[in-house]
Amino acid sequence: MKPVLILQHLSADGPAYLQTWLQQRGLPMECRDSGAGMPFPSSLLPYSALAILGGEMSANSEMVSLRQAEMLVQEAVRRGVPTLGHCLGGQLMARALGAQVRGSPAPEIGWQPMQVHVSEAAQHWLGEAGEQFVYHWHCESFDLPAGAEWLASSPACPHQAFAIGPHLAMQFHVELDAEKLDRWALDMDERDAQVVGQPSVQTGPEMLADAPARLPDQQRLADRIYSRWLAALA
Repeated sequence: MKPVLILQHLSADGPAYLQTWLQQRGLPMECRDSGAGMPFPSSLLPYSALAILGGEMSANSEMVSLRQAEMLVQEAVRRGVPTLGHCLGGQLMARALGAQVRGSPAPEIGWQPMQVHVSEAAQHWLGEAGEQFVYHWHCESFDLPAGAEWLASSPACPHQAFAIGPHLAMQFHVELDAEKLDRWALDMDERDAQVVGQPSVQTGPEMLADAPARLPDQQRLADRIYSRWLAALA
C-alpha cells in the first residue's frame, strides 16, 4: 500500500491520535510539516490517501503552503484519493472546492456539542443521529461546497462537517489525544483568555475536567471516521 500523506501546518500540532491509529494497523504514512520548512508534495501519485491537519492561521491567509494544500485537495477529488480535513484542513477542503471560509457566529473552543443530522451519509461517517460532544478550537468555519452533503451542525458553527464521496471535512479535532489536550489546555490559559466566558468556550481546566468522559467517546468516533475514510483501500 502506498503511504498516507499527512499535511501538517505547525510543528507543535502533529497527527496525534491519527498517527497512533495508522501505526496500530501497520499502515504506512508520510507527514510533511510546512511549519518546519518541509515542502508539500507537488502530486498525490505516490500516496494512497490524504489527511490535512489544523493550524492557528486563517485558511484565507496568503501562505503558499495553504494554496499548495488546496491544489492537492483538488487533485484528490479529481482522482478519487480519499481525503480527510481536521479543522483548518476542513476549511482548506471547502476553499479548494469553491466555498468560502468566514467567521463563525461564535468561537468554539474545548468540548462542545454538535448535532449529527439524520441522513445516510451522516450516519455512515458520524454514527447515530443526535448530540455528540467533540473537541473544537476555531473562530472561523466553512460554507458548504456545491454537491456536499451536510452532516452536522451547532449553534456556534452551523457547518460542522460535510462529505463529498470518500472525502470528509470536519470543523473539529478528532485527532486529539491526551498529550495534545494537555498542551492545548495550557495554551488556552496563556493565549485565549479574551474569549473565556462565552458559552461555546471552555477554560483549560474545564477541558481537562471533561476529558475522562469525552476523550474516549471521541476516539471511538475517530476510529469510525478513519476506518470509513480508508475503507476503499482495504
